[in-house]
Amino acid sequence: MRLKFPLMAIVLEIAMIVLFALFVEYEMDQTTPQQVNITTSTDMGKFLELYPLFQDVHVMIFVGFGFLMTFLKKYGFSSVGINLLIAALGLQWGTVVQGILHSQGQKITIGIKNMINADFSTATVLISFGAVLGKTSPTQMLIMTIIEIAVFAGNEYLVGEIFKASDIGASMTIHAFGAYFGLAVAGILYRSALRRGHKNEESTYYSDLFAMIGTLFLWMFWPSFNSAIAEPGDKQSRAIVNTYFSLVACVVTAFAFSSLVERRGKLNMPLFTTKLGIHDTCGVHNLHGLPGVVGGLAGIAAVALGASNTSVAMQAAALCSSIGTAVVGGLITGT
Repeated sequence: MRLKFPLMAIVLEIAMIVLFALFVEYEMDQTTPQQVNITTSTDMGKFLELYPLFQDVHVMIFVGFGFLMTFLKKYGFSSVGINLLIAALGLQWGTVVQGILHSQGQKITIGIKNMINADFSTATVLISFGAVLGKTSPTQMLIMTIIEIAVFAGNEYLVGEIFKASDIGASMTIHAFGAYFGLAVAGILYRSALRRGHKNEESTYYSDLFAMIGTLFLWMFWPSFNSAIAEPGDKQSRAIVNTYFSLVACVVTAFAFSSLVERRGKLNMPLFTTKLGIHDTCGVHNLHGLPGVVGGLAGIAAVALGASNTSVAMQAAALCSSIGTAVVGGLITGT
């Protein structure tokens, strides 16, 4: 048993190195000698233009999500460490799987957008990780990372290339998908004793403080996350501005409703554990699932009002596909 994790990690990393050697090349490797002087400066300009957005997303993945999970008093260091492990493996695997689906039989070319999309694919697993936090081993998380990113890439391709749905902020393909995939896994792992809680499922002042730091990192960089893959120009600027103001409005509203509905001023949502038999450690249903669904429904309404050329039926199909594939994939993974 002691050798299971190191052996699996080494085998997976060797597999990634082999896959990169066989199928991946630099974006500029495709240019002919006559094109080098023209295309190199253009490609490098695009790379440097998007690199600040990539940095923001990267900080969210490794610092934001990592410290968000530290609220459990005896699982803080493990949360940050396993978050790092998942992200390191996931972004490599995401690059390969997404590249295969989008390269149309050609070699996968690595540019700044591939790196951003690789981080996005990893975000789905980190969201799911919140639902199974403290209930899975590092070995199980490696397996979950490989399966979930493969399913995510397939759904993302279906939503974007087949349905032609609009999902710039990835409400459906990342947030709703990651939340319900994790909840499906948590449902399979559920044990009746969890209904009464667990002695280690508690926080301390300092663990909550570190979790708040993670929350603030995510909060600050969310405009970059929502706009990183948007078309440059009006769509990208609107994604930044809209996210910026919606974030501050949501903070004020959240504080107000927290004080209104809970006497002690805390947000509490025990329905999943007590009624549905799903133990959601980090509350990913509240943090990502419901907002993802609301975002998907808002997208359907926006399409119906003429904000996009996508049909209402295809936009609705994208939301159903994201939730459906997440639940099925999560149930299979948990089993």
